[in-house]
Amino acid sequence: MKRKRFIVEIGMGADLHGGDVTKAAQRAVKDAMSRSCLCGLFDIAKISDPNQMHVEVRIGCPQPEKVKRDEVKGIVPFGSVTVETVLGGIDVKGLHLPALGEGDTIVVAVAALTVYVEMPQTV
Repeated sequence: MKRKRFIVEIGMGADLHGGDVTKAAQRAVKDAMSRSCLCGLFDIAKISDPNQMHVEVRIGCPQPEKVKRDEVKGIVPFGSVTVETVLGGIDVKGLHLPALGEGDTIVVAVAALTVYVEMPQTV
C-alpha cells in the first residue's frame, strides 16, 4: 500500500480579542474543512470508512510553540491526524474588550490540510 494525496485545502482563522493562537488555528482548520467535500475518496479511492484517511494539518501563526496541538487535532472529525506548527500568520493591535477576551491583540493563523489515503501500489 502507498499513501496517495487527494486533497489540499487552505483556511484562515482569527482570534479578534486576546491573541489566542490555538483559537485562531482551530478556526483556520474549520475554514479549510468547510470548503472540502470528500465524496471523491468514496467514489474514486473506494474507501468505505472516513477513518481510512490521514490528514496532515500545517498551521502557520505567530508564536507556533503556543498552539495546543491536541486541541487543533480535535477539530478534524475523521482519520488519523498530525499537526505541525510553523511561524507565519500575523498579529496586529486590536481593541481590548474584557467581555470578549484578554488583551488587545488580533492574531491570524493559516491552515493547510492535506488528505491522504492508503492505496494499492497498482493505482
